[in-house]
Amino acid sequence: MFEGRRRVASAADAWCEPGDGCSQRWPVSDARRKDLRAAKEMAQQGCRNSGGQQEPICRGIFEIEKRSCDVVLTPSRLEWTAIEPESPTGLFPKRPKSLKVIINPYSHKKEAKQVYYEHVAPLFKLADIKTDVTITEYEGHGFLILKECDIQEFDGPRAPITKPKYSTILVFVNSFTCAVKCRVVCVGGDGTASEVARALLLRAQIDAGKDVDSNFTPVRAPLPLGIIPAGSTNILAYSVHGLKHPGTAAMHIIMGNLQEVDVCTFSSHNRLLRFGFSCMLGFGGRTLALAEKHRWMPSKERREFAVIKTLANLKSEDYELSFLPSKNTHLEKQDGKRNADGTNAEEQCNDEDKWKSVQGTFLNISIMAIPCRCSMAPRGLAPNTRLDNGSMALIAVRNCTRADFIKHLKRYDSLRNQFNFPFVETYTVQEVKIQLRIKNGWFNETTEEKADFGSHCPSVISLKGSCPWNIDGDLMEESSEVHIKIHSQLITLYGRTVEECDDPIVKCGCL
Repeated sequence: MFEGRRRVASAADAWCEPGDGCSQRWPVSDARRKDLRAAKEMAQQGCRNSGGQQEPICRGIFEIEKRSCDVVLTPSRLEWTAIEPESPTGLFPKRPKSLKVIINPYSHKKEAKQVYYEHVAPLFKLADIKTDVTITEYEGHGFLILKECDIQEFDGPRAPITKPKYSTILVFVNSFTCAVKCRVVCVGGDGTASEVARALLLRAQIDAGKDVDSNFTPVRAPLPLGIIPAGSTNILAYSVHGLKHPGTAAMHIIMGNLQEVDVCTFSSHNRLLRFGFSCMLGFGGRTLALAEKHRWMPSKERREFAVIKTLANLKSEDYELSFLPSKNTHLEKQDGKRNADGTNAEEQCNDEDKWKSVQGTFLNISIMAIPCRCSMAPRGLAPNTRLDNGSMALIAVRNCTRADFIKHLKRYDSLRNQFNFPFVETYTVQEVKIQLRIKNGWFNETTEEKADFGSHCPSVISLKGSCPWNIDGDLMEESSEVHIKIHSQLITLYGRTVEECDDPIVKCGCL
């Protein structure tokens, strides 16, 4: 890294004073002059007594003749070497040179702009990274920005282009395109991060000519995504950074730390509904739906109100869960507890190619492709799930008393096992099919009209007579069977895998 001509001076020459051959002159007190002479004599004595290589007294980078130099001071010598190149980019080969920054000004307490300009923008400037900032004006604006941009001109790895299927991408044809050579960073909460990630993934399918109205295999997103946390929960940012800290997230981007992350597809009747990292049905979905109806309330108060109100009206739904066990079994049953079908985790591994079915009334169903860490669950909603292992955690909470369900929820803010209850079942799966059952039979969709890509843009997909789904903090309603499938390492995020939380004292203000 350091190349260039090395220059050497004796320590005796280094400790000069005005009037003693030094080109600089300044007023020096008698005491200061005495100290300088003593230092010079010590350096001269070190020059006479030195032999062989010596330990440096100090070392640092200084500007000499308008060039950055590596300077080393020993008892007998002062050496400096010019640093070439001036900006040693070889240290971080994957660092971005320019960024497209998308800010959601309405996230959390409307503090995303302040977070970015006060804590993140100065770091990007110091790192000599160019930025192009867009502040979104409405829900889905970030999606449209990436929809209309010429993504092949972005700075980063590029996906191969095949001839598109015009029947599925006509909605993306627009006379306005913006060719911005940069990588993408979003500033906001889980909704913002999910929206931008979904847009990158959908664009990748379009550019690859994939028909999302069929049983297709998705291709990887061509560009990495950086997430600056500025929301209320920030589950995705917590999972790749370990905490809600904009500076840490910015440094991962600056250093080019990349993490491959698994993504799920949510589909119905072979029609893609959306991409996502996690979902909750039942308690988690109803809580979000109630919170969305009280948007006028501050975010923290709205979330607490929705949780308490949903707990007061706690109800179960009758579902059938069909799932394909994963070969990567990480969620092991505690204390020899058995799954609903009478098998244990080890037996699942032996039957990974066989679909299994579970029926009954459930208070909550969670499917997580990532650990889903947050301040309310430091270990994660699915603590044994990894970011890139190609499997999902299926967590089913059967009908129980309100008191027992609250005990289960409170376990998330501690190191105790939140799944060690007789009414909680956990599975490690590759695919899941969920269908709501009603008293008179199955709850089926009456129409199967295909939607164009415009239906994938909004965060809320409304279909009649449905139960709410919480997908990455967005509300989705779907009345027919939903098929969730894991796709390994489908997107790249700036960050690193977070180690398990070992702090026995975890503070939480949720319940």
